[in-house]
Amino acid sequence: MNKHHDPTGPGGDQQITLRGPAELADALPYMMGFHPNDSIVLVALHGSRGRFGGRLRLGIPRSPREWQPVAEQLAECLIQGCERRGSRPDGIVVFLCQDPVGEETGLRVMERLRPLAQRLRTACGALEVPVYEALCISDGRHWSYCCPDSRCCPPEGSPLALPGTSVMAAAAAYAGIQVRGSLRELEERFAPLSTTDAPEQVRALDEAGAALVPRILEEQGRRQVAAETLALAGRLLDRMAGAPRTGACAAADSADDRLITHGEAAEVILGLQDRETRDRAAAWMEGPDAPAALRLWRALSRRCPGPYSEHAAAPLTLAGWVSWSTGDEPEARVAFGLALRADPEYVFARLLHQACNQGLDPETLRSCLRKAGGAQSAAGAGGALENPGSTGSRDFRGPSDPCTRAASRGRHPRPGRVRTSAGKQARASVRPRPDAAAARTRSRAGRRTGQRGARDGR
Repeated sequence: MNKHHDPTGPGGDQQITLRGPAELADALPYMMGFHPNDSIVLVALHGSRGRFGGRLRLGIPRSPREWQPVAEQLAECLIQGCERRGSRPDGIVVFLCQDPVGEETGLRVMERLRPLAQRLRTACGALEVPVYEALCISDGRHWSYCCPDSRCCPPEGSPLALPGTSVMAAAAAYAGIQVRGSLRELEERFAPLSTTDAPEQVRALDEAGAALVPRILEEQGRRQVAAETLALAGRLLDRMAGAPRTGACAAADSADDRLITHGEAAEVILGLQDRETRDRAAAWMEGPDAPAALRLWRALSRRCPGPYSEHAAAPLTLAGWVSWSTGDEPEARVAFGLALRADPEYVFARLLHQACNQGLDPETLRSCLRKAGGAQSAAGAGGALENPGSTGSRDFRGPSDPCTRAASRGRHPRPGRVRTSAGKQARASVRPRPDAAAARTRSRAGRRTGQRGARDGR
């Protein structure tokens, strides 16, 4: 068996030494905060004792044709991310997690994914970082792609430890670390409404779009829409705060959904498609506002069904930002990943996702938002919200540019790109024209009729 001495500290100075594939497999949910089903996970190891460092997760591509480029990109991203934080990894542990489908067995899953494991090992080795261990976890068992000794790593696989019975589980419980179900269960909290409620929400979004687009076409109207969006979002946040959550997550989320009408959800969702409006709403990231804001953004993410699924990128990114800001990195990564799945060109989600994965301190961005909010308050809200009293007692902070710059520190050097109306490539850092938000809202509202509009870096 390949021996591993991989200390990790669930809390404080406490260290746990993991020895062998079985203990590594058991530790994975505690490292991630959830069970990463249908995922590739890469974990960096540092030093002679194999201290855990950075980690990356990506869904397993369905087509084997994608495995080679994905393996190369993941290896490069993890190693470069560790180098940017000051320490090149000395080794990597690879996990492939996927449950059987239909009559498939865990053993069959392991054999099917063996070429992917080999590509990941080769990609890491090409960058001169060895893979110390590569594991497949499926159907309650684990297999090692690296250990040839059948006495400790039998061909039929080894059963995973019972939940809560391992040394890692005890240390995590002592440190207050919780494993909150599977990745699939976390993603379901952001899933669109059921088919019975979706048509009514789509109609509400259609009606709100028809009413808002003519106003957004004018600068004064756009500012008024921004003010109304933030004021309504503030009222919904107060409504959430006044209704404490009870029961399990699914029941509590359903109760939150009932607090928001379809029309209210439609107005806020469409209003958040404006970049500056979204960035001002991001100010609810700490203190007493944060828990209710997270519930609000989750609920709005669920109100983007069918033809409006791309609109979920804004509330999903806000949910991820609040989670990251309040220390919940597992949910933050899930929300950012879903935002990029909804809109791969959503720049704000990409920057925050990279910053979270690279272990940056969210206080940099929080400080930026506080400073921007103070400056805007002193300037009478900078003229952006010209409807006195419409925003209630809340301080809607902006502008967006300093915050975007703060989020982009340490990002991948290749610039993000977006599509223009002519179909050409443009850098995401270019500020949109004054009517860009109107064009985006108009184009999205028109997609249901087959129209296609401009895109900007959001």
